Amino acid sequence: MSKETALITGATGGLGMEFVKIHAQKGGNLVLVGRNPQKLAQLEHDITNKYHVKVMTIAVDFTQFDAAEEIFKKLQETNTQVDYLINNAGLGGQGTFLDRTMEQDINMAKVNMIVPTKLMKLILPQMVKRGKGHVLNVSSSAALIPGPLQAEYYATKAYLTSLSDALWYELKDTGVTVTALMPGAMDTGFAKAGGLTDTKMFANGVSPQKVAEEGYQAMLDGKLNVFAGLTSWQRPFVSLMPMMPKKPTMKFVADQQSNNKKK
Repeated sequence: MSKETALITGATGGLGMEFVKIHAQKGGNLVLVGRNPQKLAQLEHDITNKYHVKVMTIAVDFTQFDAAEEIFKKLQETNTQVDYLINNAGLGGQGTFLDRTMEQDINMAKVNMIVPTKLMKLILPQMVKRGKGHVLNVSSSAALIPGPLQAEYYATKAYLTSLSDALWYELKDTGVTVTALMPGAMDTGFAKAGGLTDTKMFANGVSPQKVAEEGYQAMLDGKLNVFAGLTSWQRPFVSLMPMMPKKPTMKFVADQQSNNKKK
């Protein structure tokens, strides 16, 4: 049984909750980060009662610019060492770039890019000093191509994947690893929150449990990228996406992300 502490953002639902269960089953302690204090308290209660591990919760709004600093401050105040950092929280949203508001897109940039970057800036030096640690950044297969009707979301995931890969290389002799998890469409609250439930892309979303299991193991193995939750036809398509002509690829992506009810 392992007592390593995992900090998991977006812990109260979907993929995040699956990561919580996996780590708790292994006997690991947890720092659960989310926006809703009530959901965090309930999750803490459930996990401690079932798995008898130590759980700390931090309620913070990731759209606040100092969210990462607030998390790190609480870690320091409680002398909590983070062995695994799982940057899972993410924000999506359907619509053209011009139709979406400034606030929507800036908030997405904060959640998907700024907070994960800051958390790594704050926590990675401690891992490197100890000579061990793992980071899992939940990106997306969307990182491989431009995404009309989710233009900024695809761009934020491209940033997170690129950053993760470069850090994997920079840290390869330190005992610390950074892995990018790149799942396909999943059956989680993400689609509903982003207004994507009626799109072709999310019509057959996969269960997040298998995605979490594959991502967690890939993190422990120190892998660079891991694709998970893809159907049999999606796997070869995803591997070929970067080499496909951009214009027809973007047409396909736009069609997949159009709201079916509007047709």
